[in-house]
Amino acid sequence: MLDNKYIGNLLIGLNVLAAFASIGIFIKIIGLPFYAESMFKERYMDLVFECDHSMREHMIAKNQFLVEPNDQNERILESSEVGLISCHDYDSLRKKMLVYGLSEDQLSDIGLDAIEENIKDVRKLVEIHEF
Repeated sequence: MLDNKYIGNLLIGLNVLAAFASIGIFIKIIGLPFYAESMFKERYMDLVFECDHSMREHMIAKNQFLVEPNDQNERILESSEVGLISCHDYDSLRKKMLVYGLSEDQLSDIGLDAIEENIKDVRKLVEIHEF
């Protein structure tokens, strides 16, 4: 038969375990996404804009080279390809933030904020969404 001291210690142990589990759940569900957003949001916004800009510059340079293939346009195309490194950095940070628990929707909202923050004119906003 179990004595009261053993049952008391068992209940204390279960309460401590439940408290740690609750803290773990809190950190996973609320703490980590909040931490990731507060730590990485500004850098993520910069990379969203840089990658978007680099992809646009690369597309323009590639089309220009296809229309008029010459040494100058080839150098411009190669230079624009170097700019695409920002897209790798963006993708790496995006995956990191997803692991920390931010949702695709949250990242999309941050990305839209980044583009809107850097756009001064409605015509430029329309150009960004044209391809």
